[in-house]
Amino acid sequence: MSKIPVTVCIIAKNEEKHIEECLKHLKKYGMEIIVTDTGSTDCTKEIAEKYADKVVDFEWINDFAAARNYCASFASNNWILAIDCDEYVTSINVQGLRMLMQKFPRYTGVIRLKNLIPKAGGETGYVSDDVPRMYNKNYYHFEAPVHEQIRFIDPTKKDDAMDAFLIPMEVIHHGYALTGEDMEKKQQRNLELLRRAMEEEPNNGYNYFQMGQSLFVLNDVDAAIAAYEKGMTLIDTTESLYVPEMIMSLAKAYRAKGRLSEALVLVEKYIEVYDTAKFNYLYASLLKEDEQVVKALMIFVKTTMKKDIDTLGENLLSCYANIIQIYKAMGNEEMAELFVKKLQQCEMEKERVVNS
Repeated sequence: MSKIPVTVCIIAKNEEKHIEECLKHLKKYGMEIIVTDTGSTDCTKEIAEKYADKVVDFEWINDFAAARNYCASFASNNWILAIDCDEYVTSINVQGLRMLMQKFPRYTGVIRLKNLIPKAGGETGYVSDDVPRMYNKNYYHFEAPVHEQIRFIDPTKKDDAMDAFLIPMEVIHHGYALTGEDMEKKQQRNLELLRRAMEEEPNNGYNYFQMGQSLFVLNDVDAAIAAYEKGMTLIDTTESLYVPEMIMSLAKAYRAKGRLSEALVLVEKYIEVYDTAKFNYLYASLLKEDEQVVKALMIFVKTTMKKDIDTLGENLLSCYANIIQIYKAMGNEEMAELFVKKLQQCEMEKERVVNS
């Protein structure tokens, strides 16, 4: 019997590099753990069997959603938490999680994932993403062969918005801290699966968004822009989690191609719809590049007061640094000093995350 009525479901293939640390971090919370192996040729299964309650096999059919749903079919609990092998759970507010599950039995749960990323000079940074990963299997399952998403099982609710709560847990993702060659292989694999998915759903904007993401990582910025722009024409609601991410990604792609004015126009069109820390930070950064320094300062400061400020990840460092720089350039040392301590605290938090 689980200490928490949650089953952690993990799909794995040749993950001996990460899976032991992943499972070690999970084991102490007393949740049921099920690992579904999709064809490992290394020691993944043997390691999993040391920690998991069940290890089952699934013949890989190029469909991540199918593998996740198969894994969940073995769960003893209704609540499912989907975790990847390269994600380490560093803390859970168990009491808080129980309360949310009881209060919102038909909601999904969102992880604020901290993704470690390689930086120039061999350093490591991190960015944050909100990712739906928890659900009651009586009402939801995964759909889509790649970049799978939680969706209603009931087809009549297909277009309904899903309510969600933020899971009170910290998860650090190590999977983006890859070598250039490994990252290219991963993105090429994703592109192949996305192209197959597009043949079945040619008007799915989410697939175009994810294609743009892979192309941007591969530095094919023009193709990424084309994918994002196509995805924008297929938006039927502004409530989907991926839509603001696609808008911001398109703006960043425009900026990368020197099309700053187009990036600003795009962000300004949606800034009132998505008045989030991430959206405001991007807006302020574009304004500064456009030499609208006073307005940029106002938006940077506004960003630091947003409730979702921790979604910025390491960009919060840049936000504070920009505020300090602009105030100093204006000769206002007193105001600059107010943000220096915040910057120092942020640097300490970055060190904690990247060394966890």
